[in-house]
Amino acid sequence: MEAFLYLLVCLVLCGYAVSKECTDIPTQSHTLRYELLTSKNETWNQEVMSHYHLTPTDDSAWEDMLPRRFLREDHQQEWSMMYRKIKNLGVFNPPKGFLKEVPLQDVRLQEGSIHAQAQKTTLEYLLMFDVDRLISNFRITAGLPNTSTPYGGWEAADNELRGHFVGHYLSASALMWASTQNNTLKEKMSALVAGLSACQEKIGTGYLSAFPSEFFDRFEDVKRVWAPYYTIHKILAGLLDQHTVAGNPQALKMVTWMVDYFYNRVMNVIKRFSINRHYQSLNEETGGMNDLLYRLYSLTGDQKHLVLAHLFDKPCFLGLLAVQASDIADLHANTHIPVVVGSQMRYEVTGDPLYKEIGTFFMNLINSSHSYATGGTSVSEFWRDPMRIADNLKTTENEESCSTYNMLKVSRHLFRWTKEVSYADYYERALTNGVLSIQRGTEPGVMIYMLPLGHGVSKAKSTHSWGTPFDSFWCCYGTGIESFSKLGDSIYFEEEGKDPTLYVIQYISSSFNWKSGKVILNQTVVPAVSWDPYLRVTFTFSPTEKTGTSSTLNFRKPSWTHTNSANGTLNGETLSLPAPGNFLSVTRQWNAGDKLTLQLPITLRTEAIKDDRSEYASLQAILYGPYLLAGHTTGDWDIKVGTNTTISEWITPIPDSYNSQLFSFSQYYSNSTFVLTNSNQSLTMQTLPAPGSDLAPHATFRLILNDSSTKLSTLTDTVGKSVIFEPFDLPGMNVIHQGPDQTLVISSQVKPSSSFLVVPGLDGRNNTISLESQSNKGCYVHNGVTSSGAKVKLSCKSGSDATFNQAASFFGWKGLSQYNPISFVAKGTNRSFLLEPLLTFRDEYYTVYFNIQH
Repeated sequence: MEAFLYLLVCLVLCGYAVSKECTDIPTQSHTLRYELLTSKNETWNQEVMSHYHLTPTDDSAWEDMLPRRFLREDHQQEWSMMYRKIKNLGVFNPPKGFLKEVPLQDVRLQEGSIHAQAQKTTLEYLLMFDVDRLISNFRITAGLPNTSTPYGGWEAADNELRGHFVGHYLSASALMWASTQNNTLKEKMSALVAGLSACQEKIGTGYLSAFPSEFFDRFEDVKRVWAPYYTIHKILAGLLDQHTVAGNPQALKMVTWMVDYFYNRVMNVIKRFSINRHYQSLNEETGGMNDLLYRLYSLTGDQKHLVLAHLFDKPCFLGLLAVQASDIADLHANTHIPVVVGSQMRYEVTGDPLYKEIGTFFMNLINSSHSYATGGTSVSEFWRDPMRIADNLKTTENEESCSTYNMLKVSRHLFRWTKEVSYADYYERALTNGVLSIQRGTEPGVMIYMLPLGHGVSKAKSTHSWGTPFDSFWCCYGTGIESFSKLGDSIYFEEEGKDPTLYVIQYISSSFNWKSGKVILNQTVVPAVSWDPYLRVTFTFSPTEKTGTSSTLNFRKPSWTHTNSANGTLNGETLSLPAPGNFLSVTRQWNAGDKLTLQLPITLRTEAIKDDRSEYASLQAILYGPYLLAGHTTGDWDIKVGTNTTISEWITPIPDSYNSQLFSFSQYYSNSTFVLTNSNQSLTMQTLPAPGSDLAPHATFRLILNDSSTKLSTLTDTVGKSVIFEPFDLPGMNVIHQGPDQTLVISSQVKPSSSFLVVPGLDGRNNTISLESQSNKGCYVHNGVTSSGAKVKLSCKSGSDATFNQAASFFGWKGLSQYNPISFVAKGTNRSFLLEPLLTFRDEYYTVYFNIQH
């Protein structure tokens, strides 16, 4: 009993009023908050206030904080005695032995990887911004002259969250500059800091924001306002990153001045009302204020910063985690994940082991009960019932990008503390699927808010769809630009000790100037493909000086690989590899010319959805190593597998040669381009879609010759040959005709009517072809109506008719869609599915969870 009481006393001493209600009112989803603000719904504030029974005279006495729901009545009398007995205990020393972050400036991504391309796209986006427009709302608030127009969306002059993206921009630009050393970006971010400093100086109190301080009056009175501390956290964090990452001393002065201002505000609330009043106000989203303040304290050693950090450790939430209560359902995910990150920093700063346990328990809770196959979490921004993830798939508002960004921070802390491969594996999975998937190809400033994970969904058809560069600025735009600016920050970690030691936990093509090891490490990863199921990595070394000493490299062997056919060599000599889920450790004096290679099998596997109801036991995702595979399908997701069938028997790789066999077929009429398209399993002519759009796969066909492995350079290579048309997104099905004057349809059967002879275009042009039926000579694939949606038929030629010849002639060019190098065919119950990595999908429809029955 005494041990239990001790834990509870510690909780309260740490600020955990565990008997107090923890709500998400007024915190709502950002989407709802935006709608409420734009609707000017004045009844909302009254509803909010009805949830609070504030007693300004309550001094938050010890007895009032008694966690009655945890104690029996006969134990309550011991409460005060226990408090007096141990209130002065709990002094800890900061822990030692954590892995160190390496300077981002010393890591460079190599061109050619998906990571480098994502970084480049984001750099282009960051360079597109006008500094004066970013500062515009800040100048208005400060009363400075302003001639620039603020950006739109959530940065508009009438949006209460305005300024949050500017804070993210400060962080992202510092991280991107460290990653690329781009001088133009350096000038922009320096000008931004100087401009914001001028606003702070004009106000004169330390306050700095794009909105007036009156927002905090409303916050402290528990009145309607949209998360002002959330925005302030972004600004403070951005300025701190400008100091710690980009080396701007002015930024640190701005941070400490701002924090002094808010320290005084919080203390004033506590003096006027109570500490409970302050904690009740934290039911509004405050971002990672505690994380930022612990980081600041680690730099300044100022006790005010430590005290204020404690006051933003949300008691009602961390208290639940401290006693390992798993009831987080209906809490706003991205309000609370940053609080956990802050508690992890509290452990690193103070050494209090309770906070280590909190972070560990929380990560286990999310992974066991609230996560998708992507590694992400939340639905419509909230956690719902544990082990009921199947219910989340009924909406497109699944994984919020912000929550993934913050879960990566949680796992990163845990890995640095423990060196456990499972946390590095999680980081790889969430980064690959939950981060790389939110950017629309190479289009700067086009990102997604929510990542749909249900049946037959599309990133372009969700509630938010794709954002725009200058008129969205959702919260996930801010975390998005940060994520893509720091892709090199978790590849390598150092371990302090007598001899230099390095952990390589992510396989991303990059170079690292390992200064303590006095060597430049070059990592080259061969892009993964489906037809060669191995992760192939090569490390070479360039010593920066002769040391005569040894250093140790530790290489992660992921849990998703296996031992069979795994191979590692050092200068041609075979290395003994550990079991998956461990590190290969190599100690030596690294010399120029050293070459270490790893060949790790990439496994195909299925993973059940986090749902303990029997009716959803067959709902499973398919993964290839760290890549989550999605199927090109909207209305069918059933797969029947034999009891003893191996996964390689029903999922087969698409060969490299198939991409050369993909073509789209077009015709030009009235200044418009139409393409042959599969529309509900019949062929029509549709207006030319953009590559990556939902229609592009339907307008792409694979030409199958007698030798299906044939590589084609151009369509003219098929002239005079018999071909079968396979729709890109319907592997195993074919285009067939139903006889003269009948429409062409899609069938799963190979019939004589599925073979067509490719002949020179009947219109006489050098670059067109016509498609003659092998079973009905003189009859051709023909578009009889020159408009979008027109049915395509098999029509027979009679005489010389220029109009007929034109309608039977097509331009053939490279397919609008191409197979990703990681592409498979899965044999379904009713049809086969084309599987590709989720990160490659743009506007196409897809399905992540299949109904796989044995």
